[in-house]
Amino acid sequence: MTAARADVRDPAVPGGTANRLIVTICTIVATLMQSLDSTIANVALPYMQGAMSASQEQINWVLTSYIVAAAIMTAPTGFLAARFGRTRLFVTAVAGFTIASVLCGLAQSLTQIVVFRVLQGMFGAALVPLSQAVMYDIYPVAQRARAMSIWTMGVMIGPILGPILGGWLTENYSWRWVFYINVPLGVLTAIGLLTFLKESPPGGSVRLDWIGFGALSLAIGAFQTMLDRGETLDWFGSNEIIIEACLSGLGLYVFLVQFSLAQRPFLSPKLFADMNFVVGLVLYFTNGMIMYATLALLAPYLQTLMNYPVVTAGVVLAPRGAGLMLAALICGRLLGKISARTLVCIGFSTGAYALYEMTAWTPDISEWSVIRTGFIQGVSLGFITIPINIITFATLPASLRTEGTGIYSLVRNLGSAIGISVTGALLQINTQVNHAVLAGEATPFNRALHSGAASRIWDLGTAQGAGLLNMEVTRQARIIAYIDDFKLMLVLAIAALPLLLLTRPPETKPARPGGSH
Repeated sequence: MTAARADVRDPAVPGGTANRLIVTICTIVATLMQSLDSTIANVALPYMQGAMSASQEQINWVLTSYIVAAAIMTAPTGFLAARFGRTRLFVTAVAGFTIASVLCGLAQSLTQIVVFRVLQGMFGAALVPLSQAVMYDIYPVAQRARAMSIWTMGVMIGPILGPILGGWLTENYSWRWVFYINVPLGVLTAIGLLTFLKESPPGGSVRLDWIGFGALSLAIGAFQTMLDRGETLDWFGSNEIIIEACLSGLGLYVFLVQFSLAQRPFLSPKLFADMNFVVGLVLYFTNGMIMYATLALLAPYLQTLMNYPVVTAGVVLAPRGAGLMLAALICGRLLGKISARTLVCIGFSTGAYALYEMTAWTPDISEWSVIRTGFIQGVSLGFITIPINIITFATLPASLRTEGTGIYSLVRNLGSAIGISVTGALLQINTQVNHAVLAGEATPFNRALHSGAASRIWDLGTAQGAGLLNMEVTRQARIIAYIDDFKLMLVLAIAALPLLLLTRPPETKPARPGGSH
């Protein structure tokens, strides 16, 4: 127990080095759990959809509910850590995340799993910022760069392992095991942190603008619910959607009033006076939309249209993570030699090329084509992620960085949730529209239906033939709808490029003799 209470920041203290190693492993595992849950559930979505009797749009709530909850609860992490203690909050977050994972695995209905995913996102929101803070705290300045690189590499394993592990667990056990896998990891991490991590000193008189935070949470939550349920309820033909739209608008209005008039608002107005920060937020939002929406679309595409087994789908999606890791390593070496703005431009351009290829996809494409395109898209994300961070905070005063990181993480998560919801809704709408257009050509007067195999399989004179033809028309309509979604993300990637012209590098003027400028 003496070793457990030793100062883990001082290698000279007996047991300090061992403690630090254990705490490092715990922080990496905690973050890995959070990053895994962003991708591991994707390949299991079609199985969840069948078990819950949900539509494609409804099953996406499993993803968006988690992301939105994490986005909202990321902001008050600093306040909660200062108020209750960092170690207590960290252990509580890990324990809550683990329990919520068990509940997700036990869920028997769509409503239950969405509610439990909200809980999982709320507890998981604190894992990344707290693990970063702990890593900075337990290592001396000279070792921080190396420590953070190890931590980052650990985090990047998540997108690689997620699809493969999720596919293997679903194929050999059940989709429920993509949540149960968190249990042993969570238990060991909580015990390790509770035993070996010292409690941080009190944060003093830290305050949170609860009105601003509550109003922003209401605006985001109501808006996301409106997006998720809009297609099912016929949008503004439903009273529920109208109420959710009004609540979202009311929350945004109260937030803006509080932002303008409060003495210490939830977000400092000085943040938005920095052009780099504002542009960085927009770029990060766009990146979140593209990255998570693509993942949400690809898993059902591979399994329902290309008939891939779930394990195969996981394997062909994994190279996306490998491309991300490789590009991040290359990007780390290029920073300082090439401007961050140029690297982000390369990233979005590479991503646009990958999306351009995807607009020509049909279910007949080869496995290698899917792997290659996914790898290219992973490379694009690797070139975007780190340089955007540098651009966003390049000119922001140090006093605003802590607050800036909270809103920075929030907009990425918000972009991800909105991207998944919008592309999911458009997929349903465009499938119906395309079906109506294609069905208009499927008439007894179409000569193509009276020759060869078509006349035998799709005989409109029989109920079976008409049913088979309708299934094929629906399939073709869905293929076109996927292409429409890929085109939308392609446009977003291209539209982001001109924004880079509004950014500027950090000021590095050398001081003149005498201190004058």
